[in-house]
Amino acid sequence: MPRRKEHSSKSEPPHVEESWASAEPTTTEKPHTTSSEIVQEHPEDAPPKWTEVQKKLAAKAGLSLLMVDGRQPPALVVSNNNSICHAFQSSMEYVGLCDPYCGDAHRRALSAGSAVEYKCHAGLQCFTMPVQIGGEQNLAIIGGRAFVSAADYRSLVDRFRAGELNDLLPSEPFNNVIFADAERLDQLSERLRKAVRNYNASVANTPIARTAIENEKVGVATDTAERETPQPLPDLQHEVNRLRGELAHRSHLAESLQRFLERISSREPSKTYNAILSHTRELLKADRISLWVFDDNSNEISLKAATGFASTGAEDTPQRIGEGISGKVLESGTALVVGNMEEAGLTASPADRKYRTKSFISYPLTLSGRKIGVLNVSDKTGGEQFDEVDLSLLEIIGPQIAVAVERAEWQERATQFQLMSITDPLTGLLNRRYLEERLTDELSRSQRYNYPMSCLMIDIDDFKTYNDRNGHQAGDMALKITAHALKAALRGADVACRYGGEEFCILLPQTSLSEAGVIAERIRQTVSEKEYRFGKSQPLGMVSVSIGISTFAKHIDTAESVIAAADRALYNAKSQGKNRINFYVENISSSPAAR
Repeated sequence: MPRRKEHSSKSEPPHVEESWASAEPTTTEKPHTTSSEIVQEHPEDAPPKWTEVQKKLAAKAGLSLLMVDGRQPPALVVSNNNSICHAFQSSMEYVGLCDPYCGDAHRRALSAGSAVEYKCHAGLQCFTMPVQIGGEQNLAIIGGRAFVSAADYRSLVDRFRAGELNDLLPSEPFNNVIFADAERLDQLSERLRKAVRNYNASVANTPIARTAIENEKVGVATDTAERETPQPLPDLQHEVNRLRGELAHRSHLAESLQRFLERISSREPSKTYNAILSHTRELLKADRISLWVFDDNSNEISLKAATGFASTGAEDTPQRIGEGISGKVLESGTALVVGNMEEAGLTASPADRKYRTKSFISYPLTLSGRKIGVLNVSDKTGGEQFDEVDLSLLEIIGPQIAVAVERAEWQERATQFQLMSITDPLTGLLNRRYLEERLTDELSRSQRYNYPMSCLMIDIDDFKTYNDRNGHQAGDMALKITAHALKAALRGADVACRYGGEEFCILLPQTSLSEAGVIAERIRQTVSEKEYRFGKSQPLGMVSVSIGISTFAKHIDTAESVIAAADRALYNAKSQGKNRINFYVENISSSPAAR
């Protein structure tokens, strides 16, 4: 039976003004809190004895099989499930990512009337096909759920490295990762068809059916070639084994590294830099570490902090991007792991620098493509060479170090303009003055590199009523609670400010309109779930916020126009009933945010 291939595409941001109301949550927004695990199957409703048939098929093929009778999860029967799929679909927070793929597989199979191939958001190759079993016509089978290339697997690994999916690590997503080639999925679909025919014949209790099931073992061919489960190609298997080992190592360290960013962050930049050095030194068991920070204006990296060096001098000299080892590493964005400098064709360091070994790692610090700096690590405490395991540790903590360094750099700049003058004393958020300076800087960056950038204007609904009815002290407390909710719902690179009165403004660097909508909905939901002392007396029965969203575009390219557009969208959200989100999307079809 021929297959019809379907290709998914990311949804485009809206090109007309629209609102999200609290009564109508969007399907793209992920809840910020996690509930209990989702039930995955109810085999008691499956056709009699089919569970054992499916289990044998999946085990023999080394692939996943699921029988479904509607949207999934739950399935009727799940056999040899890929642990990555189980982690995503057991989580209330992440299951929505799977909805357009396996979640909708039953409808797609029955609509097509034949097998349909697709690759899901995690990079797993799957197929879905309609089946008629024992008179049941409303059934479909999902099969495969396998990586067919190392590149797809690496792409998922990178999402974990970046911290996007760290909440899934307790679910052991790498416990049963499945790899295959496309041929194995084709073989499984053919065996599945044969198994269904044999099962239906057995239900009819014909002699042919009994003989077929005895010989075929529910669709698994008896010839020697088919009995042997195909294995991934040698090169792919090698890469699979390496990446599996790498991820196992990461999972083991995940718990101890979860609070790494907290441990290296401080209100004082100098303490942040020193904490980065000390914690990295302890983690990698290295005696010498230096941190270099990139300056956009000079296009140079300068030594910010170092430990383990007996002297200063030439090693402190700023380096231009593309020059020297560190400059080349930051320019390429690729880490350099050297076991022996001479064997690698590099000039050994002068003797007066007293390096004990000739091995080092030079690691680029970046955030979403932005250059932050370089971390150099040398002289292992035990004299060993640095290797891929050490690099894997740096890849885990690297993004966190980059965030901490960027924060420290902004703190240093803020100190130059008197930190207290740009901080709101009531909420602890940055104030309007800082927002305007930072917004101008981020707009310049967006124009220079063609990055998207979005802005949220947030207003507490009916705040005057709350303040007048309950007093200014209660109003101040409501502002503090709201500010705390904003910070809890944002990412590390986002900038939260108190704009004035009950208005707040959020700057979202390198964030498209659709991504800003997801963040805005998370904020709206977080605030609505917060406990306010007099919240139930509000007109909506709770304290809520309305949010207007604007984004950098051709005609929205100044700080004033970005704020004005977000404010216009906020006004529309208010006029349409409050406790909702409104987009200002005029003239952005060719902007970075529209991609």
